[in-house]
Amino acid sequence: MDIPTPIENRLVDLEIKAGFTEDLLDQLNAQVYRQQQQIDALIQELRQMRERLPESGGGAEVRNLRDEIPPHY
Repeated sequence: MDIPTPIENRLVDLEIKAGFTEDLLDQLNAQVYRQQQQIDALIQELRQMRERLPESGGGAEVRNLRDEIPPHY
């Protein structure tokens, strides 16, 4: 049985850290992929809402904030 040298111990430690780093990177990549899918779905939903907006009637009406003062003023 050979006694591991300090260099061998460091090499093993680095290999362990590299393995954990690869796992973390895979998890982060999966999370970014899921978030991009959510962003794409939200963009699509926003497009659909914008397409329906003109159909809801009235058009874009400019409002003056002074017209919205509460009646007690």
